[in-house]
Amino acid sequence: MYYEESDFLETADGASMAQIAKARRLTREYYFADYEDAERREAILRELFGGMGENVVLDAPIHCDHGDKIFLGNDVIIGMNCTFVDNQEIRIGDRVMIASNVQIYTAAHPVLPKERLVSDWKERKTTFFRTYARPVEIKDNVWIGGGCIILPGVVIGENSVVGAGSVVNRDVPANCVAAGNPCRVIRYLEG
Repeated sequence: MYYEESDFLETADGASMAQIAKARRLTREYYFADYEDAERREAILRELFGGMGENVVLDAPIHCDHGDKIFLGNDVIIGMNCTFVDNQEIRIGDRVMIASNVQIYTAAHPVLPKERLVSDWKERKTTFFRTYARPVEIKDNVWIGGGCIILPGVVIGENSVVGAGSVVNRDVPANCVAAGNPCRVIRYLEG
C-alpha cells in the first residue's frame, strides 16, 4: 500500500491519551447506564461523539478510541459490541443500520518492518511503531451485516448492503449487495 506522510499520526501524545481516557470513561458510563434512562444514555453519547443526529440507538457495549471523531446522522441503529477505531473521522449517514460485532478501523500499520518500526522511539518518548489513518464513510440508507470489518479509507455507497462477516478493504459502490473476504459486489439493486 502507498502511504502519504500526512497519513501517519502520533498515537501516544498527551492530547491523544487524554481523549482516549475520556472515551473509555464515557463508554463505561454508557454501558452501566440504566437501559430505560434514554435521556442519560443520549447525553453520554452526545458528550462522546463529534456529532450525532436524532433517533440514534446504540446497544451496549460500544468501544471506541477517541469518540470525538465519530459523526452519526439521523435514524441510526448500531448493535451491541461494535468497535470504532477512530484515529480519523468515521462518518455514518442517515438511516443506517449496523449489526452487532461490526468493527470499523481508520488506523493500521505499514506491512514492511522498515516502515512500521521506529528505532529511536525511547528517545522520542513515543511508541515503537508507526500508525497511519484514513477516514471511513458510510453513506445514507446502508445496512452493515453482523461481524463485518471495515478497513481504513473505505467509503460505502448509498443504499448498499454489506453481508455479514465481510472484510471491506476497498470502496463499496452505491446500490449494491457486497459480501465476502475480501468484500466484492454480488449484485446491483434495482428500484
